[in-house]
Amino acid sequence: MSDLQRYMKKRKAKDKEFREGFDSGYEEFKIGILLKMARQEAGLTQEELAKLINTKKTSISRIENHAEDIKISTLKKIAGALGKELRVELI
Repeated sequence: MSDLQRYMKKRKAKDKEFREGFDSGYEEFKIGILLKMARQEAGLTQEELAKLINTKKTSISRIENHAEDIKISTLKKIAGALGKELRVELI
């Protein structure tokens, strides 16, 4: 475990507000990264993906960098345009 990982674990254990904010922020970040990776694997630019789902390049950039409050319908459009299937799981 790295120093950063140890720090995060300790801080999350002590600070409920930090833990909740970190966990939700991480999930939003992870969604954006997954979408960006899928787009790149499909060989598409942000502009090309935007055209496929009838939106603007800036919208794709915003989703990839700040995926908060993204609609499931938008995720489905993006997944479809990338030849993927959207799956949501409750664990």
